[in-house]
Amino acid sequence: MRRLLERWRRSTAALRADALTLYYAYRDPRTPRIARFIAIAVAAYAFSPIDLIPDFIPILGRLDDMVLVPLGILLAVRLVPENVLLESRMKAMETLSEKPRLLGAAPVIISLWLALLAAAAYILYAQLIAAENPG
Repeated sequence: MRRLLERWRRSTAALRADALTLYYAYRDPRTPRIARFIAIAVAAYAFSPIDLIPDFIPILGRLDDMVLVPLGILLAVRLVPENVLLESRMKAMETLSEKPRLLGAAPVIISLWLALLAAAAYILYAQLIAAENPG
């Protein structure tokens, strides 16, 4: 169990370093536009205080961080030029303790949750109306 926790901490630290690397790659003008878009989206989601699935939900809360962030990092790393990636990685290692708080993803995630709540309310309302008017 102790080894599993230690491995979890190492992989979390690596993801944090990769997300910070993508943040610096996004800021580099040599990064192609699509790579910049994906890089900032991944970095914003990784450092956002709001998750798609809140962390307090058992298993699922951490699953989005364990799946979405690594997949996004993998995609963005393939699109960023290698020299930019190396420079960004070196800068990330120098400033790793100064993790940025990117709040850009928060409005998108809040909007998604509001849309899901509105859809659920609409479905519930439609079910209630259908139950009152069976014919």
